[in-house]
Amino acid sequence: MMRREHGAQIRWLPAGLVAAITLQLLVMAGIYLRAQVPLWTGTEIRLKTVPVDPRSLLRGNYARLQYAFSELDASRFPERAQLRDGEVVYVSLKPAAGGLYQFAGASLVKPQQGPFLRGRVTDNWLRGSGDVYHVRYGIEAYFAPRARAQQLEQELREGGVAVVKVSAGGHARLKAVLPLNPRGNEKGAAQ
Repeated sequence: MMRREHGAQIRWLPAGLVAAITLQLLVMAGIYLRAQVPLWTGTEIRLKTVPVDPRSLLRGNYARLQYAFSELDASRFPERAQLRDGEVVYVSLKPAAGGLYQFAGASLVKPQQGPFLRGRVTDNWLRGSGDVYHVRYGIEAYFAPRARAQQLEQELREGGVAVVKVSAGGHARLKAVLPLNPRGNEKGAAQ
């Protein structure tokens, strides 16, 4: 009797292994597709940015970018006394001069219209009169080959423009970073 059960388990082992591998591949494909959808179908917007750290020994050559709305004051969320790490927030954007978009407001509720970004609170700290939340939108790092990263480091000293594709749900992906010329206008694509 036990020998028969053991034989049945051995027959199901290859099918279980194939199912486990297929499930892992589907999960990886889903993660990849979710990351690519904003690039394929999103609306392109341009945001003024400032590079913070040009290189990392662990992650390679990249420009870490910061935006005017990367740090949000707690007073922008009057509906909640304290936000948790990982909590989703939405930042509404409005057109500004030079074809750029700028911060228009923040909320815990998904906006009904207009371009907006979906971000997550990563940490908070006390500054001056209250808490400040650091929010990540998935557009904070721009990777480039070593030579291009070194060139970007020089070109982005005065700031830059991030070309971002945003999906209807507010998921954003960084498409390119453009350096600013001394007058504050885009100079050329950094791809």
